[in-house]
Amino acid sequence: MKRLSKSIILIMVMALAVGLLAGCGSNNETGTAPQGSESGTRTITDSLGRQVEIPATTERIVPLGNTPRMITYLGLADKVVGIGGMKADNITPVTAYAYATQDRWANVPLVGTDAAGATDYYPEQIISVQPDVILCSYTAELADEIQTKTGTPVVAVPMGTLFAADYEDALRLLGDVCGVKDRAEEVISYINDSLDDLQTRTAGVPDADKPTVLGAAATFKGAHGIEGVYTKYAVFTAIGANDVTEGISDKSGGFLIDKEQVIGWDPQYIFFDSGGVGLVKNDYRENPDFYAHLAAVQNGNLYQYPSSTSYYSNVEIPIVNSYYVGTLLYPKQFEDVVFKDKANEIFKFFLGANDYLSKLEAAGAGYSKVTLDS
Repeated sequence: MKRLSKSIILIMVMALAVGLLAGCGSNNETGTAPQGSESGTRTITDSLGRQVEIPATTERIVPLGNTPRMITYLGLADKVVGIGGMKADNITPVTAYAYATQDRWANVPLVGTDAAGATDYYPEQIISVQPDVILCSYTAELADEIQTKTGTPVVAVPMGTLFAADYEDALRLLGDVCGVKDRAEEVISYINDSLDDLQTRTAGVPDADKPTVLGAAATFKGAHGIEGVYTKYAVFTAIGANDVTEGISDKSGGFLIDKEQVIGWDPQYIFFDSGGVGLVKNDYRENPDFYAHLAAVQNGNLYQYPSSTSYYSNVEIPIVNSYYVGTLLYPKQFEDVVFKDKANEIFKFFLGANDYLSKLEAAGAGYSKVTLDS
């Protein structure tokens, strides 16, 4: 009996030990415990390949670089406790994400800036707002530096090329870190569906029937007159426009050209960034003969739209710009589009703002015909 009792006890002890070992493991298929599960954290890999341990639940965020715009699109504005950006008195409706959230962020401390191409951040201010995570679109070196100086996990995402895959990567990573994966996919789908719609509408238009266009008064490193032009401009590419700048560069962006080149191109339509229209009008007053040579001036085909770029690239404004240009160049293909309604639908989706079009118009940055002698 004694031997039997000892055997039973030994079996019970072994069973208990096995049970305890099993309890220490994970119920996932790999049989390994999730990283950080005991401390309420998890480890993610950011866009730079950095392994970053973040809270399992993120409630307080500090976005820097281009991430304030992205988290606005993701509906995370209420979680911002410190912001990287521009001073409130410099914000205009063309910086759409900042203007739409300016009341919500009125009392949120400015903890960094990227004004005029100079990146800066303020460690003490960041520490004081006690964020769970810092989001940025910086280099690995700078992300590591901020993390070391603040003691707060820093997640880096791509800066985001307009309408490109790296923007999708940025939104997905932010959605994962901040717990809004579904919204991230919704935003990505909305962008792609809009681009598909624009492309489908114009795909059947023969090249011979497409009027020539120029994007001028381009915004890059400040405002420019007619000599500042866009090439490989995403707004025009989205609708397959016949862009006269084709071939002047392998890169997309803004360029300064000799004004005489505009006469050589002689585009049928010219679209100006609203911020540069004043410079164009001033130049017209000094050089009216130059403009008299242009068919677009003679035929009254001069128009303005808000700049696609304002404190990094907007997304909602370029999509609206594409619809605006499309309705003018291809009226038949866009005959079912009520531009005002479509524009406000797009702004509402990205910014959560009603009738944002009227805010742009009130600031002189709306969509309209341009008369140079006005």
